[in-house]
Amino acid sequence: MTRPFSLAECDALGFDLDHTLCRYNLPESARLIYDSFARYLVTEKGYDKELLTVTPESWDFCCKGLALDLEDGNFFKLAGDGTILRASHGTKSMTPEEILEIYGRREWKHFKTFSGMVSRSAKYYYYDNYFDLPGALLCARIVDCLDKHDRQTKYNFWKDVIAAIQHNYKTSAFKENGGAYFPEVKNDPAKYLQSCPESVKKWLRQLKNAGKVLLLITSSHSDYCRLLCEHILGNDFAELFDIVITNALKPGFFSHTPNQRPFRTLENDEEQEALPSLDKPGWYSQGNATHLYELLKKMTGKPEPKVVYFGDSMHSDIFPARHYSNWETVFILEELRGDEVMMLVETEPEPLEKKGKYEGHHPKAPYSVSKQWGSFFVDSISGLESTEETLTDTWSCKCISAYSTIAIPSIEAIADLPLDYRFTRFSSNSLETAGYYPKPPRVLLSNGFRLNNVSKHMRLKEQS
Repeated sequence: MTRPFSLAECDALGFDLDHTLCRYNLPESARLIYDSFARYLVTEKGYDKELLTVTPESWDFCCKGLALDLEDGNFFKLAGDGTILRASHGTKSMTPEEILEIYGRREWKHFKTFSGMVSRSAKYYYYDNYFDLPGALLCARIVDCLDKHDRQTKYNFWKDVIAAIQHNYKTSAFKENGGAYFPEVKNDPAKYLQSCPESVKKWLRQLKNAGKVLLLITSSHSDYCRLLCEHILGNDFAELFDIVITNALKPGFFSHTPNQRPFRTLENDEEQEALPSLDKPGWYSQGNATHLYELLKKMTGKPEPKVVYFGDSMHSDIFPARHYSNWETVFILEELRGDEVMMLVETEPEPLEKKGKYEGHHPKAPYSVSKQWGSFFVDSISGLESTEETLTDTWSCKCISAYSTIAIPSIEAIADLPLDYRFTRFSSNSLETAGYYPKPPRVLLSNGFRLNNVSKHMRLKEQS
């Protein structure tokens, strides 16, 4: 039997901020991110003004788990073994026949480095969180615009996209009111941020009262972190956390050595000198998991304190915390709410104009299922009849069970549980649906899918 997971057994609980403790109004924040990048590309780099106009239907392109080949402008959805399940050139979907003709049923050429969660590559980019997704739509539309003039064999727009990101998100942008993103959020935080539910605030205090060490570890700079926390948690938010680490530059926080990424103190949100070690709780910038763990040993009095980390990014949070630090991991996966959206659409009797952001003229909720890309969790094998026996797990789904202890739609989903609640964890000894709480997505429970024939999939690859 696989040992259950309980927060009561953890000595320290670490939290990512964006899209974990701080949840965003996703349609509004997605549009702001898209506009901030598109405006820069049009005004500073001379891109087509068509990029500035986005129809509500365009947002269907946004789907977590896509990989972009930076040279050929193609997007891919991958199976757990690297086979291409769906693809598009720019926003235009490729047919199963086109995928088979170009790629066959073979592992995608960059899959080995991709599946190793290599943080940077000049060859591809992986979209795995809600800050990323508007960029996926923008890049796809850039390819469309470039192809209107002349279909290219190689694309060279990525350097300009990086420049747009740096312009809007550089560490000085918040203080200087630079770019288009931070000034908007500062001006109207309630438009973009959801208040933290009272149940979650109560839960955090419960953890503190139970003697747990609470950590906030975010890649956001300290001034933006403060704005978010004051808005969602209140002006006394710092009392909830023993240690706050900003500008953590994940996944490097977990993978880099102390010499590569020392902690720094802060003064008026400006980074100060590098620290040779981390000696006491407080508010810091950058840093590394090795020095943090040494401090946790002192604070808990234990030689091997047990740490769990909550985060929404497989690439930046879950994989590195598990792989490099061997921490327990709780994956915040709003795609688990997709069933709620499907049920609303299927059963809601109200007129269309009252159905809110899920339908009609509003952008879709980013966690609802994309018509173009299908389920985040499963898909059929390209070029075959779409029947139950040809369904397979996506690479994203495989990573969840491989690197997460449990996966939940939000912290709120577990905030009312007793601290000693015993979760069933993901493990090689249990069903691959075991670690989802409160329940697995419906698509993983559909009739016949758990009879998923990996062996048949392998035979088909060998025959191709």
